[in-house]
Amino acid sequence: MVKYFLPLPFLFLSTLPLSTKAQIGIGTLMPNPSAQLDVTSTTKGFLPPRMDSMQRNAIVSPQAGLTIYNTSSKAFECFNGVSWYSTVHFIGESYGGGIVFFVYDNGQHGLISALPPGGNDPGIRWNAGVNKYTMALGGGDVNNDGFGVGAGKRNTNLIIASQGYGDGNNYAALYCSTYKNYPDQVQFEDWYLPSVEELYLLWLQRAAVGGFQAISYCSSTEGNMNYAWVVDFASGLKAYRDKTLGGAVRPIRAF
Repeated sequence: MVKYFLPLPFLFLSTLPLSTKAQIGIGTLMPNPSAQLDVTSTTKGFLPPRMDSMQRNAIVSPQAGLTIYNTSSKAFECFNGVSWYSTVHFIGESYGGGIVFFVYDNGQHGLISALPPGGNDPGIRWNAGVNKYTMALGGGDVNNDGFGVGAGKRNTNLIIASQGYGDGNNYAALYCSTYKNYPDQVQFEDWYLPSVEELYLLWLQRAAVGGFQAISYCSSTEGNMNYAWVVDFASGLKAYRDKTLGGAVRPIRAF
């Protein structure tokens, strides 16, 4: 009696519903006409190659369209022929004229810090020469409107509307609203002085963004007529500071 043995790879493939006419179907005998490869399942997913950014960068001559899952950014990435890009944003990413330091909505939205040094002069005043209420409300209540994510943009506009150009010298809100990127970069016109909570989120990611000094940074959140909130970038503590003293600043923008 003659016995025939099938090679192991063939035996494995023979256990799958597989079509190889002009297309490949895994889990289906009728791959979709528009697909060269159709993987069908209701219990399992497609698992692409997984690697960190260093391993990804070691790929020699990646082809446009090459796709991986980046374990560093925790996102799918695709090579477009020039660089790798992702459909979601992540902390530490160079994007939108600066560096992403906060994300939400699964990386679809967040906050961007201007590139360092971006205002590390410790002597930028909060006021425009005279202390006054600007309605960038914070007070002593962290639940007030001037504190949270998104408040910095409104605060900055209120401060500038109230103070104008003042005595003609620069001040924190004006510095941020007129901030310009480096000349060789795309310019954005929506930078602002962060609220105290936005500034604290920036402190949490200070290592990912870089270029900070261990000094107080101004927020746009007003405490009262004479004081505004700052964050100490040596300790992360939030405190009142005299508006005439000010501090360093770092412009931010939202996406």
